[in-house]
Amino acid sequence: AWHDVAYHINVVAVPACNDLVALGRDRKPSALVQVAVIDPHKQHLISHTCTEIVEANKDPLFLTGVTFPSEYPASPETLVKLTVYDAKDKTVFFSLVLQSTFLGSATFSVGDLLRAKDERLTLSLRSSDGVCAAGTVVVSRLKMGEMEEVGVDHITTDIPSQKVKQWFFLPSLCLPLSVFKNPVCKVYRFQTVDGKWMIVREQMEECTLSFSIPKQLLSLYIQEDTRRLQDLRELGELSPHWDNLRKEVMTRYGGIISFYQETLAELDKVTGRSFKPSCCKAQKSLEFIPINLHTQRMRVTCPRKTDAFYDIITVGAPAAHFQGFKCGGLQRLLSRYEAEKKSTAYQCIYYSPEHTAKAQEVLSTMSLLQPLITSLADQLLQAAQEQSSTGLTDTLKNLSDKTEQFVHTLKDELVKSALLALHAARPGYITKNQNPATSVTEKSVPLKHQDSIPHHKEYDEEEWDRVWASVAKCLNCVIAMVDKLQEEDSRKQEPVPEQHLADVITSHNPGDWREQLCPLVTRLKECVMEVVEKATKAMTFVLLQEAACSIPQGFLLQQRRDVVFSQALAALACGFVMRLYTGMKDKSFLRQLHLVGLVAQFESLLSTYSEEIGMLEDMEVGISDLQRVVFKITEAKTDDLDHFTVEVPLPQLVFQTLPEEIKEGKPLRVFPVLFNVGINEQQTIAERFGDISLQERINQKNFEMLEAYYKSLSEKVPLECKSGVTQGDIKELLESLGQNVVTKKRKNVEILWIAGTICRRLNGIRFTSCKSAKDRTSMSVTLEQCALLRDEHQLSKDFFIRALDCMRREGCRIENVQKNIRCRKYAFNMLQLLAFPKYYRPPEGTYGKVDS
Repeated sequence: AWHDVAYHINVVAVPACNDLVALGRDRKPSALVQVAVIDPHKQHLISHTCTEIVEANKDPLFLTGVTFPSEYPASPETLVKLTVYDAKDKTVFFSLVLQSTFLGSATFSVGDLLRAKDERLTLSLRSSDGVCAAGTVVVSRLKMGEMEEVGVDHITTDIPSQKVKQWFFLPSLCLPLSVFKNPVCKVYRFQTVDGKWMIVREQMEECTLSFSIPKQLLSLYIQEDTRRLQDLRELGELSPHWDNLRKEVMTRYGGIISFYQETLAELDKVTGRSFKPSCCKAQKSLEFIPINLHTQRMRVTCPRKTDAFYDIITVGAPAAHFQGFKCGGLQRLLSRYEAEKKSTAYQCIYYSPEHTAKAQEVLSTMSLLQPLITSLADQLLQAAQEQSSTGLTDTLKNLSDKTEQFVHTLKDELVKSALLALHAARPGYITKNQNPATSVTEKSVPLKHQDSIPHHKEYDEEEWDRVWASVAKCLNCVIAMVDKLQEEDSRKQEPVPEQHLADVITSHNPGDWREQLCPLVTRLKECVMEVVEKATKAMTFVLLQEAACSIPQGFLLQQRRDVVFSQALAALACGFVMRLYTGMKDKSFLRQLHLVGLVAQFESLLSTYSEEIGMLEDMEVGISDLQRVVFKITEAKTDDLDHFTVEVPLPQLVFQTLPEEIKEGKPLRVFPVLFNVGINEQQTIAERFGDISLQERINQKNFEMLEAYYKSLSEKVPLECKSGVTQGDIKELLESLGQNVVTKKRKNVEILWIAGTICRRLNGIRFTSCKSAKDRTSMSVTLEQCALLRDEHQLSKDFFIRALDCMRREGCRIENVQKNIRCRKYAFNMLQLLAFPKYYRPPEGTYGKVDS
């Protein structure tokens, strides 16, 4: 019963002491209890955990409970030793055994506690000389609520994804994963305003998506760039100028492929780890891995109330730490690059970002629709073979819809002009009104000046229109033939005079339908393939210009963007999976999920000064790129997967409970928003002497995005249906957030508090970040948890600071610090903390300047 399995804790113990005697008779002891397990086989102590310090009290009541993780398997025979110390100096808190004063100890078995009357044991403390004169310790057994939870730690999931780059979308890929692991659990008891006790459990876990998502992305990046090289080769023969550009671009892509392959090989060597510690944030081989990604859940059990859960994802700011921030981050670098590219594109045709985005869209649409059209065409022939009139009708409708969508995509002036430009890049090209001795390929040709695009005198400008129009004509022929066949079939169903029956039987051939349709369907597929071939080359040529203008700076920026996006996507996938399982039985949440999507609110505590402003510029772009990610829920089985998606398979029994729209694979959108408020001493410098316009712009822009999401949600999902939440509540919070965003106030952390509250009330996913998600993040997470206990569960105001100190001193966040830097101290010093907002300062004795 004592054994702690992830999400299944039923029994914890909380100690108290009575009549403690300090060595100095004129003072009351500042007590804490150290807990250790006695190994039954080796008969030695295994140090486990400590309670918080209760100052100057001979009858201390401790708020921090004791639980045991899986490495301490407990049975009724397991012995537990409690040692009470007088911690006279809190600055030596982390070396208690050596520097604190021993008061007494007691030992009991787990079975004693389970059998105890009133679920508590009162034990005498034995002093160092063995005399029972040191007071008593009381061990109380506390039960968490009996709410049934899904065993998320045992779920397997497949995560394919997309690449946010400038060419075309990627095929998806799946790998089986175990999602959460290595839980750390802490339990507390706090008093409510009416004098009752609530039990609070916080549990922190690593997420295996930290490594699996980046590894999948790297594999997809390699596939994509390999396909780019193949498309460039298939452009055919080009004039020397264009051929040299192509070779240079191909060399660059070859270098990227080699680099990504080396990185993937290094990541494959990493075994047994599911998070990247903050001390490795600038390690080259791990730059695609999110920093210190963890989930944290707080569960609250109150008398006569249903248990409540609050989740948050903590992750270091998605940023390219290895590449550094000497010249800024992505937001600044991309703006500067786009401005410079226009003025230096002398060696190629300049296409605007809108044109290259359109080229990417055309390529991705063709890659989706062409195989689908081919498959539907084959299904149509199969229905004809079976002489299924219903099958013909249904398949033809789908084929018509997809083919019309295909044709509409290609009716674009960009495709035609790119074909002409490609033709002009062939060897021996001569423009209209041009002397054959004059070369045009060395000139810059802006796309916006359509008259300046070269025209081949032997190239018919209307040829492309005829090519894509032929697809529509072939489709019309197929439709007409199907109508004819069905009309003939209808006539055959009419009563036939007996004297003509033999003629009907002898003339009827079951293979006629397929034979009549086959030539037309074959011609349709041939026309589609011809269009795909021409359009692919045209769009590849457009993207060749983008790549040629990108040498070398654009390639370096894209690699930086890949790194940042990889970190952001891993965090988002972790948050989505956790939120999905939490809301699996909430019909309102599931309806919101497929009708509108979820808001994913990223809270950042980065300063707008020095290197951190570069991190924030990286983070802004990475979070923005998440807008192009969608999720798809599937039943866990081996199937071909769709494109552009993060796919989350669920066990069959769970999957069957979902709404039909989700089970049918409807893409589920996520709306990422980012709010930043710097809180450290560097932000003080920025506010007084520097520039905080980046923070102001981010907060204003993302407030508008959050407001737009709320409006869309309120139109489709009545918020009054949500328990305890009304439109008026959220609207009032949004108005307050909007006012705070435009208010000139230093370190206005109310922006973060209000945005977090709105996110939770909108069923969103919460993320908190700082440079490494270790120190400032810990202050924010613990403050948010205590604020939730106060606002949602009536935590007594007398216990607010005590609860905050307990969580920061002995909770999951100090364990996170230990995991990252092997030291149980937050990386702050006293001078830094003077610049922090009051409630973001850790308790005395828990901080000291260390390398982070």
